[in-house]
Amino acid sequence: MDLAELDLTTAHLADACIRANIPVRTVTLTPVIPGSRTCGRVLPARHAGSVDIFLEAIERSEPGDVLVVDNDGRADEACVGDLIVLEAQQAGLAGVVIWGLHRDTQDIRAIGLPVFSLGANPTGPLSLRDRAPEALSTAEIDQWTVTSDDIVFGDDDGVLFVPASDAESLIAKARGIRDVERAQADRVRQGESLRSQLRFSEYLASGRTFREHLREIGGAVEE
Repeated sequence: MDLAELDLTTAHLADACIRANIPVRTVTLTPVIPGSRTCGRVLPARHAGSVDIFLEAIERSEPGDVLVVDNDGRADEACVGDLIVLEAQQAGLAGVVIWGLHRDTQDIRAIGLPVFSLGANPTGPLSLRDRAPEALSTAEIDQWTVTSDDIVFGDDDGVLFVPASDAESLIAKARGIRDVERAQADRVRQGESLRSQLRFSEYLASGRTFREHLREIGGAVEE
């Protein structure tokens, strides 16, 4: 599965989650290489001050997985550098997502594997902590708990987690939303305003919410 091949964005998928009444589990993480996209099964790893946890996760990985690193969102140390990213690439992983910081930015960009993080810091791990019993089964990413039962998607807008069991139906909904929005954009470029397409004056007099109105007329802007 590849976001570029699917021709979808995390925004399309987030809107699909809203439409399907599935929690929108998003995190504002930035790609180290602008324009990077990734998606794959979550491969969780909770960092405790040593990279051995990442090597152990990669040892049990499958091609196409995405290493999802939980470092508590720490801003005082980096937990992933170029060697782990290179190892992940060589193992066939589709990317690395870090709830924390990375380092070796220049080398990571040269490797080319999609990496998403909160930012960079030249300092490596500052202390060795106790390893959690669930260190290889779950990751806490901001307010979300993710496991290998989840699929992660990442692009320039950030990172989104969805249940693997719902991925196929969400992708179908996201494609429908994408197609409607692209058709609307084409019509705007041809001179037909978005307000006209969405019958905005009708909405103002309707008493409905804007989302109720959009669903009534088959439009799409915000979900």
